[in-house]
Amino acid sequence: MQRRDVLRLSALAGTAGVLTLDPVTFAQADERGEGGGGGSGGEKTRTVSGHLPTGSPDFVYLPVEVPGGVREIAVSYRYDKPSVPAGTQGNACDIGIFDERGTELGGRGFRGWSGGARTEFAISAEKATPAYLAGPVRAGTWHVVLGPYTVAPQGLNYEVTITLRFGRPGETPRPVYPPQRAKGRGRAWYRGDSHLHTVHSDGKRTPAEVAAAARAAGLDFITTTEHNTTSGHGAWDGLWGDDLLILTGEEVTTRNGHVVALGTDPGVFIDWRYRARDNAFGRYARKIRQAGGLVVPAHPHGTCVGCNWKFGFNEADAVEVWNADFTPDDEVSVAEWDNTLVAAARGDGRWLPAVGNSDAHREPQVVGLPQTVVLADELSRTAIQDGIRGGRSWIAESSAIDLSFEAVGGRGEHAGIGERLTVDRAAEVTVRLRVSGVGPDCSVRFITDQGQLYGTALPGSGAGTAEWRTTPSYAAYVRAEVRHAPADGGASGVPGRMAAMTNPIWLGERGH
Repeated sequence: MQRRDVLRLSALAGTAGVLTLDPVTFAQADERGEGGGGGSGGEKTRTVSGHLPTGSPDFVYLPVEVPGGVREIAVSYRYDKPSVPAGTQGNACDIGIFDERGTELGGRGFRGWSGGARTEFAISAEKATPAYLAGPVRAGTWHVVLGPYTVAPQGLNYEVTITLRFGRPGETPRPVYPPQRAKGRGRAWYRGDSHLHTVHSDGKRTPAEVAAAARAAGLDFITTTEHNTTSGHGAWDGLWGDDLLILTGEEVTTRNGHVVALGTDPGVFIDWRYRARDNAFGRYARKIRQAGGLVVPAHPHGTCVGCNWKFGFNEADAVEVWNADFTPDDEVSVAEWDNTLVAAARGDGRWLPAVGNSDAHREPQVVGLPQTVVLADELSRTAIQDGIRGGRSWIAESSAIDLSFEAVGGRGEHAGIGERLTVDRAAEVTVRLRVSGVGPDCSVRFITDQGQLYGTALPGSGAGTAEWRTTPSYAAYVRAEVRHAPADGGASGVPGRMAAMTNPIWLGERGH
C-alpha cells in the first residue's frame, strides 16, 4: 500500500484536531491464503509506519478495511523514544480502536482504549483483551486510533501491525454486571473508594485483587473507573456480596483533565476526545447524568501531563480534593474548594461537596487511602450518590478513623455534615467534633469563610473531642480538618498532612 503520513487534517466540530491516514486494505475473503475458506482459519497481516511531527493533532485515525469472514482482529504497535533535552517532553502515544459503526463523538463504534498501558490487543466475538470489548468483527471500515499524548522535538516514528484472522465467529458472552444494591445496615455511614483501576486500563491488579483489598480496607462500596473504557464493568462476577457494593463508572481522561463518572449505568461509555477550548464538556457531563452517574473532577491540580482540570466546576456534582497520599497538589485542591464554599456563602451559586479517593493502580498504592464516608439511607447506588451529592460525607485516610461533627443551637436545633443549622445570625452555636483512631501528634482545625478560627491538639491516644462556640454572623459555615504534625515541626507555617476532613455545616438562614 502506498502510504502518506497525512491524508487529511480535519477539525471536526466539538473535537480536538484529527489526522486521518491512508486506509489499510486486505485481500478479499476468497484470497485469504493458507487455511482460508469456510471456517478453517487463515490470517492476513499488514504493517504501516509513519512519522508524526511535534504539534500533531490529538488523535490519528488509521482506517482498516475489514472484509467479511473475519473472526478476530489483532493490533500491535510501537514507537520510538529518542532522548530529549532536559525539561522537554518525550514521546508518549496511546492506542484504541473503533469498529465499522464509525468514530463520531459519543462512541457508537467504540471497541476499546488501552492508552499507553498495552502494546497489543485482540478482539473477537468470544473475548477481547482487557480494556477492549468482545463482539463480532463485522465487515466495514474500522479505525485504529493513535493518541500522540506528547511528541519529542524530533517527532514520533510509529509502526502499527494489523492482523485479521478468518473463520466462523463464536458467540459473545452476555456480560454479568454488579447489582445496584447490597444488604447494608439501613441508614448508616458507609465507606467507599470511587476511583480505582485494574488491568482493564493501566492498573496492575485484577478485579479480584481490588475487591479483596477493598474488603481488607474496611470498605462498603467501590466504583470501578477505568480510563476511557467500560470493559471492566462486566469483570466483577462473583466479587460483590452483602458486604460490598460495586458501582460501575469511568475515568474520562481528556487532554485537559480527568473526570470520574461515578455510578453510571453498566456498559455506558462516555467519550473523552475533546479539550476545554472545544466547549464540549457540558454535553458529556449531561451524558454522565443521563446514565445515572455523578460528575466528579478528579485530582484537579494533579501534576501529570493533562491531569490539571481546565473545564471549570459549573457541571460538577462533587470534586475530588484528596487523591491518594495527601500531597501539595491536594493542599491546593482543598484551598480552591474552600474558596467555592465562600462564593456559595455569599449567594454566588451552589456549593460543591468534597470527596477523596485512592486512585490506586498497583502495589504498594493502598485501596481506601483515602476513603469517602457517606451517610446513606441504604447501601445502594442511588442512596450513596444522594449522600455524596448532598455533601453528607467526610474523608479519612483509613477505616481506623471515626468521627462525628455537629452544630447545635441554644434551643436544641441540630445540624450535621452537609446540613444547615437555621438559627438567627446572632444566635450562639456550639460546634463539636469527636474523633478517634487518628494516631498520636494530630490536631483539629475548624475552618470557616474567614479561614481557621479554632485549633487544638488531640491527646496522644489519637481520640478526643474539640468544641467551639460561634455565631452565624461570625462564621457562615464550619468544616473540620484533622491533621498530622507538620513534617518541619511547624517552622514553615504549612500544616501537616491530612488525616481526615469533613464537608461543611452551614450556619444561619439561607441567603444571610
